[in-house]
Amino acid sequence: MQLNDKKVINAWCFFDWANSAYSLVITTAIFPAYYTAVTESFFGSDKVIFLGIEITNTVLYSYALSVSFLLIALLSPILSGIADYGGKKKLFMRFFTMLGAFSCLTLFFFTGSNVELGIIAAVTASIGFSGGLVFYNAFLPEIVSPDRYDAVSARGYSMGYLGSVLLLIANLLMIQFHEVLGAEKGFIIRICFLTVGVWWLGFSQITFQYLHDKKNGQKIDNAILSKGFHELQKVWQALKNQPNIKKFLFSFFCYSTGVQTILLIAALFASKELNMESSELIILVLLLQIVAIGGAYLTAKLSGFKGNKSTLLILLSIWAFVCLTAFFVYDKIQFYLLAVLLGMVMGGIQSLSRATYSKLLPENTPDTASYFSFYDVLEKSSIVLGTFLTGFAEQQSDNMRIGILALGFFFIVGALLMSTVQVRPAKEGL
Repeated sequence: MQLNDKKVINAWCFFDWANSAYSLVITTAIFPAYYTAVTESFFGSDKVIFLGIEITNTVLYSYALSVSFLLIALLSPILSGIADYGGKKKLFMRFFTMLGAFSCLTLFFFTGSNVELGIIAAVTASIGFSGGLVFYNAFLPEIVSPDRYDAVSARGYSMGYLGSVLLLIANLLMIQFHEVLGAEKGFIIRICFLTVGVWWLGFSQITFQYLHDKKNGQKIDNAILSKGFHELQKVWQALKNQPNIKKFLFSFFCYSTGVQTILLIAALFASKELNMESSELIILVLLLQIVAIGGAYLTAKLSGFKGNKSTLLILLSIWAFVCLTAFFVYDKIQFYLLAVLLGMVMGGIQSLSRATYSKLLPENTPDTASYFSFYDVLEKSSIVLGTFLTGFAEQQSDNMRIGILALGFFFIVGALLMSTVQVRPAKEGL
């Protein structure tokens, strides 16, 4: 493909427009509340029967998230090897897109009684979403020159944000005016799952129409499949001589366990503990998205004034405060106010973490991609730990708030480790 071709760039960005609807509409806004409502309605309590085992519905959902991200973490190095050397990015990108989209379509048939179907579809949708992103990101260096990486990447993110918000607003209107549509609210919510699947599958066809693989003549063999693991191993060996980066990564793993888990289960918490309905959660998510824009801007300004490390410590303090405060929140208005505070630090900590990590990498290393692959796998592994621990804490205490409170510990440990980090490039690379 020709570099910097306008049609190809637009087509690449449309993939973000297509798949971001899943992460915002289903994972964040609608499915958690629907899942708790229909399972409690069918089983008569928050206890469900999954594969013959009685378990709390929210605990089961937390464990399902943990399993999905464990599979993603294990698959990521393999998929990275295929993406870099296999010459079949488009084929695998199409496969994971279909897996994710058809999983969303399958959720239409989840009514509470068939809890196995709902959980399995949620897991496969998550895998489809994450798997597709590996190949989506791998296409970027093949369609634009290095000087345009940041601009085109930001454009794709912006299109994903815009598309997902538009569909979420449409879904909100459908749910709010379900009586005008002549249908029950539960049925309309299931229709929303269909709209995400159709949206994801439909708009991604624009991407597949214009993106083409670069022929490299290599077959996908054991060497390619293991390439990603070898790259991770190289980074791990290099970190033995890079204690500063290692301390940052340990800190990042700790607080990322809290950040990513909260973002994934916040809607579940609001639904179960505060009895918030899908329409209320959608409004909450839209509020978060708006506040997050301002929060990201303020974080960038603060880091320019105070420096990355000091700004991260401030953000971690706020995250720890959110966890502690959430334990005592029983009112919806209080939760909305807490959500505003969360929105202020939600996007900023993720972008600033990646930017700080970039500053710590050795100036002489030619292989920053391996370092960032390690970073991404570490982030996914933190989600496995966080979602498992919150589920386990609730299972043992029969109280979802205990799991949220426990996450505050990870922010405290992350802050203590971050306080020992010096923001400067390492001397030795890979």
